[in-house]
Amino acid sequence: MGLIKEFKEFAMRGSVVDLAVGVVIGAAFGKIVSTFVSAIITPILGFLTGGIDVKDWKYTLPLPDSMPEGVWKAPTLAYGEFLQVVIDFTIIAFAIFLAIKVMNSLTKTKETAPDAPPAPPEDILLLREIRDSLKNRQNI
Repeated sequence: MGLIKEFKEFAMRGSVVDLAVGVVIGAAFGKIVSTFVSAIITPILGFLTGGIDVKDWKYTLPLPDSMPEGVWKAPTLAYGEFLQVVIDFTIIAFAIFLAIKVMNSLTKTKETAPDAPPAPPEDILLLREIRDSLKNRQNI
């Protein structure tokens, strides 16, 4: 019974729940950004670049003459897929950067200069005067 109680305490700890909420919201936000990039940004970039699709770029390595054609399939380097993933990552990272920048500007409060400390109470001022007066008397 102690193990279940310990697990319940661990699972209900604030930081674990906060982390779980953050992961869920992060996954949903990632889906939104990915859809935004694939449905809006990528078609615009495709239009601006004249319909270039790097995803299909590949290089097929030639087979040596000693290998028969039908037996071995020539290896293909699909560098276009890698390039497309790098481009997608860059666009997604930039979109997230802009979203965070906008959110920060909306939540930023105007910072004011710290207020001057309040004046000390009158009794403290009076005690300081008495202290200073006694110091001056001793120096005479």
